[in-house]
Amino acid sequence: MGKLIVVVGNSGVGKTTLTEALYTAGDFATGLEEHIARPFQALFKNDRGFALANQIDYLLLRAEQERLIRADARTGLQDGGLEMDFFVFTRLFQRKGLLSALEFQLCERLYAQVRSAQPPPEGILWLTAPREVVMERFTRRGRKLEIATRDDLQASETFLNEWLEGLEPDRILRIDATKDDPGYQGCLAEALAFIAER
Repeated sequence: MGKLIVVVGNSGVGKTTLTEALYTAGDFATGLEEHIARPFQALFKNDRGFALANQIDYLLLRAEQERLIRADARTGLQDGGLEMDFFVFTRLFQRKGLLSALEFQLCERLYAQVRSAQPPPEGILWLTAPREVVMERFTRRGRKLEIATRDDLQASETFLNEWLEGLEPDRILRIDATKDDPGYQGCLAEALAFIAER
């Protein structure tokens, strides 16, 4: 069974960039966010009524990616992952009134069923940077399709911290991503060593 490492952090901090740098540096299976390819993202952007469908789709996508990664002999990498999609984004959308309490409970049931059937990630690479740095990067990345907003970054950081505080510290490698390092050359060796130890 392949092992799973997730790259987490606030929106715009550089999760996908680090995942791709690691993928280039080693032999990994990957599961990326696929925000453009997801069928409900654009619909949700233009119609809040698609919030539930979008979240269910993402939770299922992450579960499907995990299943494929676990079936691969290689270690797998995900940018974000199931826990981020539930503990950060599903909670964020409920707080914003985009998901009702019943809809949130439905997502929670789905998350619980998936996690009971599949083991949690063996390791977490946590990218951190001061909020002003994250806000600047979030603005600079200029995605054509963006669901989160700059105003969501504070709540997202809070939800992320609450989730991570409940985990065993030895499962987490915290990476300071304050300095611009497009190829993550400054932390790549440390991240690869952490992955190898899992």
